[in-house]
Amino acid sequence: MKTKSSLQNVRRGTRASLLYAYLWSLCVHFSMPALAQSIYSTPYTFTTLAGKADSDRAGGAAGPERISHPRGLAVDTEGNVYVANTRNHTICRITPAGGVTTLAGRAGCAGSVDGTGSEARFCYPQNLAVDEANILYVADSGNNTIRRVTPAGAVTTLAGLARHFGTADGTGGDARFNYPNSVAVDCAGNIYVADLYNATIRKVTRAGVVTTLAGKAGSFGSADGKGSAAQFNVPLCVAVDSAGNVYVADSFNNAIRKVTSAGEVTTLVGKLTYSSGSADATGSAAQFFNPCGLVVDNATNVYVADGGNHTIRRVTAAGTVTTLAGLAGHSGSADGTGSAARFWNPISIALDRTGNLYVADLGNAAIRKGTLARLTSTPASRPTDGSFSFTAP
Repeated sequence: MKTKSSLQNVRRGTRASLLYAYLWSLCVHFSMPALAQSIYSTPYTFTTLAGKADSDRAGGAAGPERISHPRGLAVDTEGNVYVANTRNHTICRITPAGGVTTLAGRAGCAGSVDGTGSEARFCYPQNLAVDEANILYVADSGNNTIRRVTPAGAVTTLAGLARHFGTADGTGGDARFNYPNSVAVDCAGNIYVADLYNATIRKVTRAGVVTTLAGKAGSFGSADGKGSAAQFNVPLCVAVDSAGNVYVADSFNNAIRKVTSAGEVTTLVGKLTYSSGSADATGSAAQFFNPCGLVVDNATNVYVADGGNHTIRRVTAAGTVTTLAGLAGHSGSADGTGSAARFWNPISIALDRTGNLYVADLGNAAIRKGTLARLTSTPASRPTDGSFSFTAP
């Protein structure tokens, strides 16, 4: 009965309408042709790390976990890739050798119980972040909570109350979220949350104290501004740089927004419009198509899983956008370099310390790994959003 109640809460009212509209827009737009020529700067060669071959055999008590509906990704200091296997209600771990195991949760069993390994329960976990101590943070969307997972798989609830949604700031179980969709963690251990149905960006301290950094709960729009004066339209993902700036994949505005630690919101790239495109350019001349996932490196390059375009993009600190892999308007599953690679709704992205990109390729039920086709730089230190990267030209 608890699972049924949780699912009813997730699908209730305008929240469900918004989600269905989002999914509908992706389905409609996927068939559209490319709208502009892409510029391939330092293209990546992509291979499949864990794929659809496993997805038809759902994980459970009888066998190992299979990647069936991957959404969130994070990479730890050892190069292990963590996956929010959303429909299975589990968190998976993929070793550098490609071995897949379940870190926490039990496949097919939704719930909200804290515990270790298969004793813990999640409800449609969406996105992940990992800190310097390899502690994993989970946007447990169906439970409206932020969870914490140790490397040994011990799960606790940091903030929010399972099966209760709302807008309240507060500490621990007194705080409320409304379908938190993404998390990012800074060097001080603060967690930033894309609170999807509240259209806000929230901040959670190590102690579980929740405040609203930007946006006004329930107020969807496209305004830049400070704090509650700013507006977002389906903020799907957050990432944070070494200076504490938060980047937001503002999906229905087809833009990447930037939020300072003081809550000042500006638009880094994109036009703040529902009109989509694929043009590589600078600032407002650049176009996106329902951007879904973000990660930022030490040079404040932002990597974007541009879901509707089926491409992987990069945004420099100056706001110049280039396409690294995939071809706008062309979905598929082919491994390859640059425009020869194909994705189908890439929804999340992560970086490791050597500059490899990892993509949750939702439509293909696969985790893809990208390496630079031409290495021209040396590794840099770890960025503060729980991933790794180096700067490439």
